[in-house]
Parts: sequence; structure tokens; C-alpha cells
Amino acid sequence: MSKALVIVESPAKAKTINKFLGKDFVVKASLGHLRDLPKTKLGVDEDNGFTPTYVVVADKKKKAIVAELQKAASKASAVFLAPDADREGEAISFHLKELLSQGSDAPFHRVRFNEITKKAILAAFASPSEIDEDRVNAQQTRRILDRLVGYKLSPLLWEKIRRGISAGRVQSVALRMITEREREVLAFKAEEYWSLTATLEGDNPPPFLAKVARIDGKKASIPDQKASDKLVKAVKGGSFAVTKVTAKKKTRKPVPPFITSQLQQAAASRHGFAVKRTMMLAQHLYEGMEIKGHGSVGLITYMRTDSTRISDDALEAVRAHIGETYGDKYLPAKPNVYKARKGAQESHEAIRPTSLDLPPDAIKDQLKADEWKVYNLIWKRFVASQMTPAIFDTTSVDIEAGPAIFRANGSVLKFPGFLEVYGGNLNPDTIEGDDDADQVKEGVLPPLAEGDQLKMNKLDPKQHFTQPPPRYSEATLVKALEENGIGRPSTYASIIQTLATREYVEKEQKTFRPTELGTMVCEQLVEHFGDLINVDYTASMEEELDRIEEGTRDWVKALTEFNKKFNKDLKLAKKNMKDFKRMEEATDETCSKCSKPMIIRWGRFGKFMACSGYPECKNTQEIDGEDGDGKAAEETPVVEDPCEKCGKEMIIKRGRFGKFIACTGYPDCKNTRKIMVNAEGKVTSTPDKLLDETCPKCGKQLAQKNGRFGEYVGCSDYPDCKYIKLKEIGVPCPKEGCKGGQVVERRSRRGRTFYGCSNYPDCDFVAWNKPLPQPCPQCKSPYIMEKITKRWGTQHICPSEECEFKETVVAPEAKK
Repeated sequence: MSKALVIVESPAKAKTINKFLGKDFVVKASLGHLRDLPKTKLGVDEDNGFTPTYVVVADKKKKAIVAELQKAASKASAVFLAPDADREGEAISFHLKELLSQGSDAPFHRVRFNEITKKAILAAFASPSEIDEDRVNAQQTRRILDRLVGYKLSPLLWEKIRRGISAGRVQSVALRMITEREREVLAFKAEEYWSLTATLEGDNPPPFLAKVARIDGKKASIPDQKASDKLVKAVKGGSFAVTKVTAKKKTRKPVPPFITSQLQQAAASRHGFAVKRTMMLAQHLYEGMEIKGHGSVGLITYMRTDSTRISDDALEAVRAHIGETYGDKYLPAKPNVYKARKGAQESHEAIRPTSLDLPPDAIKDQLKADEWKVYNLIWKRFVASQMTPAIFDTTSVDIEAGPAIFRANGSVLKFPGFLEVYGGNLNPDTIEGDDDADQVKEGVLPPLAEGDQLKMNKLDPKQHFTQPPPRYSEATLVKALEENGIGRPSTYASIIQTLATREYVEKEQKTFRPTELGTMVCEQLVEHFGDLINVDYTASMEEELDRIEEGTRDWVKALTEFNKKFNKDLKLAKKNMKDFKRMEEATDETCSKCSKPMIIRWGRFGKFMACSGYPECKNTQEIDGEDGDGKAAEETPVVEDPCEKCGKEMIIKRGRFGKFIACTGYPDCKNTRKIMVNAEGKVTSTPDKLLDETCPKCGKQLAQKNGRFGEYVGCSDYPDCKYIKLKEIGVPCPKEGCKGGQVVERRSRRGRTFYGCSNYPDCDFVAWNKPLPQPCPQCKSPYIMEKITKRWGTQHICPSEECEFKETVVAPEAKK
């Protein structure tokens, strides 16, 4: 009897769902999108209703998956399409049906679920539906919009500014926000002001602090030290008398359960997680974790959502949990209901735990540390969201002293309410609510009444300066994008990633600054596409996509209106945009090598100074200062260790990966070294150490060198010879047909160690885990692999998928 085929995106999700469905189903993973617009052409027929041309993604693995799924669908009794219940998931389902239906007579069904639990999965399969064409059209419209902008605008930037850069409909607006904030920061001029705080004491303890609130009946303003000294003198010798006491109760309500952006902000604020990392951890929790006694289970609901809605079953469960765990006084009479944000997709729920039988502390030892941190945030936020408010007794006291009114505020927590979940912490997991730097923190005040005379123990005048608006961090950028209606929960991480990948922004103390390239690209886009690359227009396009998904807006008409506006701007930009590649700026500097005038050019890494005698003279220098003001940067000589190749002085230069040390004899001598900083903070470097080995390619000596990722052995005649000696690990290449290859240690572009064959590219063997020269004791595979994880320690495993050999060699460190 044939089985039903179920298709999801990821193997982890497939494994969890397969456990719930049983033997009558086969669950396979598509690994995301299998079809997309072609890479080599526009792929959109603008003259025929924006008809897209889709092709199978040009990847060997993807093509193999398509073949596997087509074979499985041809034998299946039914095909259930179960990607995520959002626009991307709907589009994946659409493309899967297009690819598989031609060779299969089986009926196709769409199943959607918000959590990967047995109850939710069985309910979804009990009532399958059809693909939502409106939702597919909304995703398709976004994809075509992005393709039109990227495919038409990026070549213009390549021509005018630099090859390899890009512009995107949404990413360009995010870049504009970062760039405009940077302008505000640079234009900001700090202004001096002073505060005055008194330490006072009544008839009963404790002493308390009061800050000047009013002077001569007006809001306090102390502009400088002269005004501060005058005020101190006026109040120092006088009396401090209580003139007003105001006491009242104050409630603080819980906040809604997390939506995507708020989870990203909280994880960044509390744990310092990047947006991309937070989403990866949440994905793991959603798709399924191995929990003792439960098997593989999804711990949280779908993590890409902008809805605060909670299902009736979840509300019933959390209210029962609150009553049993904390008592009836922590349980409101009715469930707390939170107003949805404008444009929120209410088909989803908020992010919440799928089961309240798995509290964070009970499964802490079964999750990785960072996974547990995200789960703990989600759990506590959800439980707290359905609890009673916290209640405070607050007191405000005005104290008259000469011309000034000092004010003291006291606050005492009388009933913790939802704060009980956080152990009474007043600022549990949000980035909002930080105290102002100058604010006197509220505490306990002694009993006070009008007319009380107070003893002044100390006056503390302090100088302050106004601060510029803060640069965006990942968390605050996501918050700003969300507040302005730019992007959707599924796009925030990719927007940030793209800006960094294109070298448009760089991070400084966890905040974004636009690079010189980013600033230039932004300026040109705003000048020539300002009506499209702006917050309001981009937000309106997001609303257009929402209307298309709701079925109230025709997607072709929406694209037609956009394209008409865009093509008009593009035509003018091609004519009027500055050509920075050919621009030259005169300077007052002369070439240190040939005495010809130096000019400013634009290159791969920004502005630089070059000799006007190029190509006869190839002298270049960095430009000093962030403004690129046309002055040559001082080249910093490295006192120790001149060039070991030619004896000339070595200087610090800047390249694609930051600063490095280079020979002043360039281009005749191309020797470089890695910069290092010693214990005294002094810049130093280590010359290459010649070895008693010869290069197999050119016959010259090999040398011990320092690179981006540490020490390595390469030819001393670099860059003329680029041979690098790879570290063999003593294991012959196990791939069938490989002749004489050895497994060697390599590094990826991001610096991660992996293992490949020395015969690459003739042999494509590759492994992330280290192969070991010993056979598998179970299946006699010629080698086993060493796998090291924080969760399981060091294990020896068999590389064969059919063999279950696994042995723990070093146990994981005990969690603190």
C-alpha cells in the first residue's frame, strides 16, 4: 500500500513531525525554496503582466532533492505540503506543487500549523486545505519588486561607483536610516548643564536623595558652573522644609507575549545576541529538540510573527499554570487581551511555549546554553503576560530650600503580580524603561509630612553634557524598522546581514556606522531615487503587499504603478548620476616618489590618494580623517623588524580585512605581515620564519607565516608563488576513486575549520568533523570521525548514515 508524502522545509522539522504521523506517512525536507527567478537574467516579463520565469535553483543538492521528491510523489497516495504558515511557506508549497504534480496523480493538500506538537499536527492533517493564491501572489509581488530594483539598479551602481555592490528596495531604506542617524551624531554639538542633588534626613531613617526640580517657580535649568555655584550658595545656609507630600498607588501592567521583533530586541538587550543568532536559536526550538521522556518536540510556536494573539487552548493552560504555581491572587478574573498592531498577521499566534509541562529549569540540562536563554525569555514573557499587574506605593515629596524646590520620589513594591515570574526584577526583559543617567533612582522614603524641617547632609552639584542621539544597534534598528512599517518579521535578519555583507555598514561597540562606501551609495540613491528610497513609501508598499494577501489589491496593478515610477527615476539616474570611478580631485600634496601632484580617486575600499603620474608611478597613500579632506594620512613606521626581503621600513596600511603591515618598497617588494598588539599595547609584527623545506611548486624556501586565522606554512616567494602547505591529519582520502589523496585541514571563508582532500578540485571530499585513522568497530568503515559539541562533549561517530556507532570519549563540561 502506498504511503502519503509530507514535505516540510528542514530535516529537523521532518524528524519531529514523522514521529507524530506514524508509518502511513513519509516525511521529507525540501531545504527551503527549490525554484526561484533565474540568476543570469531578469526573469520577469514586464510587457506581459509581470509574468515570472521560475527555474530550479542552480545547486546540485537542490536538483537532487527535486529528483528525490518527484520520485516519492509519483508513488504517493497523497501529497501534503507542510512548509511554514507564512508567505514564504505558501510560496514554497506553490512551487513544490508545480514541480511535483506533473509526474504524480496523487491529490495535493496544504496543511498549516503554528506549533509542532502532536495535537497541532494531527489537527492540521485532519482538516487540510488548499494553497492560498492571494498569499502566494503577495510573496511573488515582493520577490518581483526586489528583482526589478536589484537587477536594474545594481548594474548602475557597478558602473558609477564600484563592482559587486547592490541596492535593494528595503535594505536601501535601512541604510538611509543608519546614514541619517550618523549625520545627526556628527552634527550634534554637546551643551553643558548641571544638576544639584541633596542628601537629606528627617526625624526617622533612612536618609534620602532629592533633586532640584524648580528654581524661582520655573522648571530647573542650570546651564553652567557659575549658575550652579550661585544656586549652591543660595540653598546651602538655609532651611529645607517639606511643602508637599503626594502618595498614591501605581500599577504596572504586564506586556504582551513576544512578537518577532520584540524577541530579537530582548535577546540583544539581555544576552547580547545578534538578530540572526536569535532567529537561528528560535528556529531550533520551534523545529524540535530531543527531550527525555518526550522524544523530539517543538518547544515554541512559530517564531516569525507580528501577532500577539493566543489560542484558547494556550490561554486555558497558562491560566491553570498560574493558579497552581502562584495562587489565585496572581490570576486576573479574565484573560489579558492585547491590541494587535496595525497590519499584524492575525493568522499566527504570538511566540509562546508549546507546553507548560516543560518549564525552562526542568530541561536546562537538555538544551544548549543559548537555546535555553531564548526559551527562558519566551517562557517567562508568556506566563507573565497573563498575570495580574504589579502594585506600588509611590510617594512624591517637594522640599523648599531658598529659591529652589527639591523633589524626592519613593516607590515600594506592595504586590509583585507578574513580576513574581522574574523574581521581582523591575526591568525583566525589555530594552525600554532604562533610567535616565541623571535620574535619582526611586527608593524607600521615611515618613514625611508637610512642614517637616529636614537636615541637609550633603549637596552634590554635577556637570553634564547633552548626548547625541544614539547610533542604531541591531535591536534598536529592528525596533525602528518595525515602528515605521518597513519589512516583516521574516526579513529583519536578512536586511541587517545584507548591509554588513555589502560593506555598507560596520559595527563599532555593537552599533552601526555607515562606511564611506555606504554613505556614498546612500547619497546617490537618495538624490536620484528619493521618492522610492524613503520610509513612508516603503511602508506603503508593505501595506500594498498586505492588501494583496487579503485579496483586496490586484498584484499586477501594484507592480505596474511601482515600475512606472521606478523606470522614470532610473532613466534620469543613468543620465545624471555622478561617475565616481572616473572622478578625480586635485590636492595640495605631491608624490613622495616622483614629485608629481597627488589626486584623490575612488577605489575598492573607498577614497585614496594616488599619483597623477599613474601608471608610470603607482604610489598611493591613505587619506587622513573620516571626512576625506584631501590630506595624506601619516604612514606609521614599525620601528622593529624592517622588511626581511629588501631591508626597507615597514608601515601600517589598510586593506579589505583591516590594517596590515606592508613594505615601503611596494610595488617592487610586496612583502606583508599581520598586525599584532603586545601586552603594552604596542603595534608589532613577526617576520616570516624560513624553514628547511622547499616549495614543491617553485623550489624556493617555505616559511612560517601569520595570516587572518593564525599561523600557516607557505612559500616565501609570495605573491609570485601562492603555494600553501596544508596540514595532513594522517588519513587517506576515503572517497572511492580518489588516487593518493590525503585528508587535510582547511578553513572556510569565515575561518571555520573543515577537512577536505589534498587532490581538490579533482576530488570533492569534504567533512566538518575530523576523520580519524581507525575503522568503525560496528560496520568496519575504514575511518571514524571526531565530533565535538558543548552538549555532548567529544564523541567518535561513524560517517555511514546506516551505522549507528557513537561513543562518548570526553564527557561535556558540567553546567554551572
